[in-house]
Amino acid sequence: MADQTTGKVPRVRFKAYAEPWADEKIGDVLAEKRRPIVLEDDRRYELITVKRRNEGVVSRGHLLGRDILVKNYAQLKAGDFVISKRQVVHGATGIVPPALDGAIVSNEYLTAVDGERLLTEFLTIVASLPAMRRKFFLSSYGVDIEKLFFDAIDWMKRDVTLPGVQEQSRIAQFFQRVDQLIALHQRQHEKLLTLKRSLLQRMFPQPGTLIPEIRFKGFSEVWKERSLGEMASFFKGKGLSKSEIDPSAQEPCIHYGQLFTEYSEVISVVVSRAKGGDNLFRSIANDVLMPTSDVTPRGLAKASAINESGIIIGGDIMVIRADKKLLLGPFLSRFIRHMEGRILQMVSGSTVFHLYSSSMEKFRITYPSIPEQLKICSHFLALDELILKHAAQLKKLQEIKFACLNKMFV
Repeated sequence: MADQTTGKVPRVRFKAYAEPWADEKIGDVLAEKRRPIVLEDDRRYELITVKRRNEGVVSRGHLLGRDILVKNYAQLKAGDFVISKRQVVHGATGIVPPALDGAIVSNEYLTAVDGERLLTEFLTIVASLPAMRRKFFLSSYGVDIEKLFFDAIDWMKRDVTLPGVQEQSRIAQFFQRVDQLIALHQRQHEKLLTLKRSLLQRMFPQPGTLIPEIRFKGFSEVWKERSLGEMASFFKGKGLSKSEIDPSAQEPCIHYGQLFTEYSEVISVVVSRAKGGDNLFRSIANDVLMPTSDVTPRGLAKASAINESGIIIGGDIMVIRADKKLLLGPFLSRFIRHMEGRILQMVSGSTVFHLYSSSMEKFRITYPSIPEQLKICSHFLALDELILKHAAQLKKLQEIKFACLNKMFV
């Protein structure tokens, strides 16, 4: 690739190309295509939908022709570019994958094929960029953002800046490779998350039992069961004002909204800072933190252990301080997340949902010896570190793609 700094050209492009990009009317370069089809009552057809946020064209199932009430349908081919006229402002555009070759769509969709001056693979990328997303919005009408309808004729009067089709093809191939790499890391990441969910189910006893399905070698004792209130004390963090939360201050703090890492039940990094004071509540290593209110019930079915003492704890946070001789914080936080269904049964509220310490005191905990808890926690810590590593790699690839999109288009 080579950097470009003058003329209507991107900042970065492949060395073989030097011609300036040209402004074209979308309608002059778009090769719209419709392949009408007569639906047969006894034939089964595959229908598609286009996902929001440029997440592609996917199947929405099969129907017999007799069950498709509106008969104005057309057939798609692999490589077609498809726009959902009712969802385009939300990024519902994409290219038909080979697996959906022959699927059908109603006239609620606009379909285009490769043209002499515009390739569908390139258009798919352009459609995801902010400039084109704005054109989709400006060419849509209605009052409710969820019900805007796309005026394709108006959209086709607008401009798009294009290189030649050979450069379009080269750019599309480059981003296809990037997307394939992102998809590979995404699949690996999802497999690890699935593995963790499975292990949480199998390494903790199911409700009503005291022995898990999977155990580490050397452990065979039946787990014990007690109410959490018998093994822990409950506290509540103190609300922090805006003046107390100070990035330049020295003392680390956790305030509501920063309780949970996405992939781990243990808080390892505290990024906020607050001004100290004698009246603030501070953590003790092994504490477990839970929210006391949230706009969704599931937002309360979370818990995170904190392994540092002296961290300032903000408001709307329940602090569970367990007896270290009986219960380790990292074990308890994972057990609570494993028992999400039971937590949800204790949530109250309608608009804003609440979880009270009086309810958590009655929460039944099934637990093994401290050595077995340590073994379980060590295993999940290693798995969490692997998940975080894949998440970081995935994020970096997505950032690279975003940077390339910014620099490789006019």
